[in-house]
Amino acid sequence: MDMELTAFGTILALVATIALILIRVAPAYAMMAGALIGGLAGGAGLVDTTQIMIGGAEGMTGVVLRVLAAGVLAGVLIESGAAKKIAESILERLGEKKALLALAGAAMVLTGVGVFIGVAVLTLAPIALAIARKIGMSKLAILLAISGGGKAGNIISPNPNSLAAAEAFQVPLTTVMFAGVLPAAAGLWVTYVIARRLRNTGSVVEEADLNTEVNGSLPSLAAALTGPAVAIFLLMLQPLVGIYVDPLFALPVGGLIGALAMGKASHLNMFISSGLEKMAGVAILLIGTGTLAGVIANSAMIGHILSGIEALGLPSYTLAPLAGITMSGATGSTAAGTAVAGSVFAPTMFELGVHALAGAAMVNAGATVLDHMPHGTYFHITRASVRMGMKERFRLLPHETLVGGVIALVSTLMFGVFGGLWLW
Repeated sequence: MDMELTAFGTILALVATIALILIRVAPAYAMMAGALIGGLAGGAGLVDTTQIMIGGAEGMTGVVLRVLAAGVLAGVLIESGAAKKIAESILERLGEKKALLALAGAAMVLTGVGVFIGVAVLTLAPIALAIARKIGMSKLAILLAISGGGKAGNIISPNPNSLAAAEAFQVPLTTVMFAGVLPAAAGLWVTYVIARRLRNTGSVVEEADLNTEVNGSLPSLAAALTGPAVAIFLLMLQPLVGIYVDPLFALPVGGLIGALAMGKASHLNMFISSGLEKMAGVAILLIGTGTLAGVIANSAMIGHILSGIEALGLPSYTLAPLAGITMSGATGSTAAGTAVAGSVFAPTMFELGVHALAGAAMVNAGATVLDHMPHGTYFHITRASVRMGMKERFRLLPHETLVGGVIALVSTLMFGVFGGLWLW
């Protein structure tokens, strides 16, 4: 659509979205309502606003299909006990002396192999609480370790945010994942450093906080890793031998083979149903995100942002991390932030000469900076996972922002300042 909405309308759309989420309106509906308000306030009539919203939602179709397909692998990893086995194995090998590094590493690995970050936190939280109770660490330290590790793992994963970045910039998912390896390593390191400083800060874990639920037998580590290994192998065929296997097929196949390897094929339908249930909310969120992206894409605000970058003398590639940061802050979600930033700003970045992989990597990394804001669901999932008070959870925000900031900074240095495309 050729209509250009005013910057005021777009800003109002973002403000309305955040306000609605803060009063507990479902995020997908909040974004749809915000898009409607922004379109009308931005100068479009009801018919044109509706078309802009529908057009934006249609642009998310590819991402939504791949996210739903990823639910097969996620369901198998979570419901079979594979995710917990991977986490426990990492913790056992590093031991109590390196407990915070083990927790951060386990969170990075779980999200890295395709477990949704909120589920990874919920999987690790009972283990983390038990360790913290035993050796006297604070809730702030263990939650930062899990959250920071999850942020690091998210940019090297086949999770919705990486899928959205790959789709928007039309680059293979594996290249987006590998582009995040060094930024993820930096994020893991800074998470560990900060978490160690917080180990005696804040409330301690009480006996009542511990989860006493008894779980069934877990698969072997080799069997637990089979599913994600197969999925990553299939995705790697394109860069290795030129055979393209779309994530739409690679991720479910990995899940199916993983279930067979663990001897749990009889539970496969239950695993798939559970994975679909977990990803359905993300898919619906992305559709709502698309309506908001449609408003932003048709807004004069993009021109103002570009003018601001030029006036400040910033290089064109800074648009990528800034888009990821601002959109994740607006939506309170890594997946939604990456999806909006990618779908809206990718064409502009191409015009400015930003390489597709560089743009995808920096947007994906930037989206980790503010995805933990209190108007998003992640803030509340993490708080509840360790039974932390609201006031104390707010104290963690600056530390999480610093972790995300380091991830975004390293990515920007690699792909912007030093133009690290020779690596790929």
